Amino acid sequence: MNDKALNILLVEDDEVDVMNVKRAFKKGMISNPLYVANNGLEALSMLRGKEGEKPPVPKHRRLILLDLNMPKMNGLEFLEVLRSDPDLKSIPVVVLTTSDEDRDRIEAYHYNVAGYILKPVTFSNFAEVMTTLNKYWTLCEML
Repeated sequence: MNDKALNILLVEDDEVDVMNVKRAFKKGMISNPLYVANNGLEALSMLRGKEGEKPPVPKHRRLILLDLNMPKMNGLEFLEVLRSDPDLKSIPVVVLTTSDEDRDRIEAYHYNVAGYILKPVTFSNFAEVMTTLNKYWTLCEML
């Protein structure tokens, strides 16, 4: 694996949105490893791993793409736990959601998200957003 590759965890419960992200990565020739969790609890498990085992998502160069509206543990609940965990709190998070509610945006930024992006309606716009994000995280050379 490329040492510069960013390990991306997509936290999303909607299978269509997961497929769209995968298609957008393919269309934009984004080769970063993509891991998928269906809710916040699953995401935390993938980031932490089981005791004595390596976590499924490698510990270096991580980025989280986070939906807000999910079952079991929603995105804002996940952010609260993530930011209170000393081992996980520095992972950059970009919210990718359909929620245009000011209160959700304000609360997400309260948890120091790197960005809050509304999911575009069309696939071509969605692919463009993913390509732009890829350019951004490549330019930033995130750790």
